[in-house]
Amino acid sequence: MTSAEVLTDAFARIRDVVHRVLDGLSREQLAVRLDSEANSIGWLIWHLTRIQDDHVAGVAGTEQVWTSAGWADRFGLPLDPADHGYGHSSDQVASVVVDAEPLAAYYDAVHAVTLAYIAGLTDADLDRIVDERWDPPVTLGVRLVSVIHDDVTHTGQAAFIRGVLERREASTG
Repeated sequence: MTSAEVLTDAFARIRDVVHRVLDGLSREQLAVRLDSEANSIGWLIWHLTRIQDDHVAGVAGTEQVWTSAGWADRFGLPLDPADHGYGHSSDQVASVVVDAEPLAAYYDAVHAVTLAYIAGLTDADLDRIVDERWDPPVTLGVRLVSVIHDDVTHTGQAAFIRGVLERREASTG
């Protein structure tokens, strides 16, 4: 198995979780926050997709899908198109109110670009320095693993929130 195949498998598993979490949820359910400072499912999936889009475009030297394919306009969020959620305040988190179908479609578009980029990588490519602002400098391999880590963390959080919502609905239904 090549490094590209390992990365492809990891991103495919994340896609499966994203779709399971979003499946059948309403706009209202996607916006639920377990407390006033918590992230919502919608924000978590939007944010992890924005980070993946930003980071993969950065290492690939391409424009982000968010802007190049018109997703920023379609979502119409009250945020700068360059915003990806890092460091959001509670009010900014609350402003990310989305529907499941377009969110899944945006994720799928980013996923497709990610897999196309990864498919062309060799093991040697992973050692390329992509960010010298850190000590040690960040390699392509480290950046991609960082994206996977962020995605896994946030999909896990979103799945947890969905489970809480389902238990709440089962106990009141």
